[in-house]
Order: sequence, then structure tokens, then C-alpha cells
Amino acid sequence: MKDGRVLNWNVQSDDPLCTLQEAFEKVNPRLGFNVELKFDDNLVYQDEELTHILQAILKVVFECAKDRPIIFSSFQPDAAQLMRKLQSTYPVYFLTNGGTEVYADVRRNSLEEAVKLCLASGMQGIVSEARAVFRFPTAIPKIKEADLSLLTYGTLNNVPEAVYMQHLMGVNGVIVDLVPEITGAVSDLIAVPETDVEINDLSGQVAKDAASTPNFTQREISFLLRLMPELVQ
Repeated sequence: MKDGRVLNWNVQSDDPLCTLQEAFEKVNPRLGFNVELKFDDNLVYQDEELTHILQAILKVVFECAKDRPIIFSSFQPDAAQLMRKLQSTYPVYFLTNGGTEVYADVRRNSLEEAVKLCLASGMQGIVSEARAVFRFPTAIPKIKEADLSLLTYGTLNNVPEAVYMQHLMGVNGVIVDLVPEITGAVSDLIAVPETDVEINDLSGQVAKDAASTPNFTQREISFLLRLMPELVQ
């Protein structure tokens, strides 16, 4: 609790978890779902077992999702690949720590390996731990060149300045805990100034594009260089 108390939670008697179907039925249909496919890192799954699990999930999604925006994501490389193979309706993203932790499966150990996996299986994007994009910023243009979407997660994404820098670096989206707070703070940081009179003779769309395209100023570069060691640590 916020006051420091630690309470026991008896799931069965206090508040059982809802099913995926109940979530689809009771949550506002305008709210998109990131359906994360979780598996035990200490177990080796056979394709038959993975297929059975994923097909059970897909049955609920196809029956209940309707027009709700959906993406699938997973840290388990084989599960992510198989989900992409089993359906083409919804995007599949590969979740990775991007090298901030090391695993026996090399596909999980770098953004470079994540790109290879996505391209080999036709996945649409990567969800990386935010620290990885600051440690390995050169990976971002490679991800873009591969025509993959890049999202990030992690505690750094509750720092508005860190999210703002990712916006400038080309990250497509962030997963955060403090949604209203981060949204408001970052919106203030990226507010587009009024268009200068000198470009008023340009077409409206060109002027809008030029004004809204993020560019690194010297101040922003200096800020990034000062912030990076702390973020990486």
C-alpha cells in the first residue's frame, strides 16, 4: 500500500482474476489490448503444447474482440513466431530486454537478434526495455530500415524526459504506468510552436510536416548526453 502496509491477497476469496473473455466483455471497446503471451522461462515448450495454448487464446479473441484494437506480444520467441503463423489479423510484437539481461536463448539477448527474429517470421515490431534503446541507440535506425515498429517498456518510461528523448530518437510508442501524468508532461515537451510567417507560402501539409517533425537541437543533444549515463545505470 502507499502507506507502507503489506497486505495478503487471497485471490480465490477476495477478488479472483477475470478471464480474457470477461475482460473483452466488460472493458470499454475503444480501449486497445496488448495481449501478452506469458510462458515460464524455466520450461521448454514443444510446438504442439504452444499451439494448443495459443489456439485457446485465439478462440476467445476471434469470438470476443470484435472491432477492438489488439496486438499480441511475447518474450517467448517460439510463441511469438507461432502466433504470427497461426493468424494474420492482429500484429505480433517480440518482447525483449534488448541485452540488459542475458538468457540461454540468444534470440532474447539483443535488439539485433530481435530484428532478425521479426524479419524471419513476419512479425510487425519489437517491444524493448527502455534502457536498451539508450544503451544501443544505433539499433533504432536499423529497426526502422527493417520497417518494424518499436515500442518500449520499463520504469524509465515513468520519467517524462526519458519518454521525450525516445520520441526524438524515433521510438513509436511507450508502455507506462502513469498514463495521464506522462501523457500531459510529454505533450508539453513536444508542443509544436506556431508556424513562422516565412513558411506561410508553403502548402498547409508541407508546413505542418516541417513544423511537427522532431529535430535535435544542441540543447536537446546536450540534455541527452547528460541524461544517458544516469539512464543506462
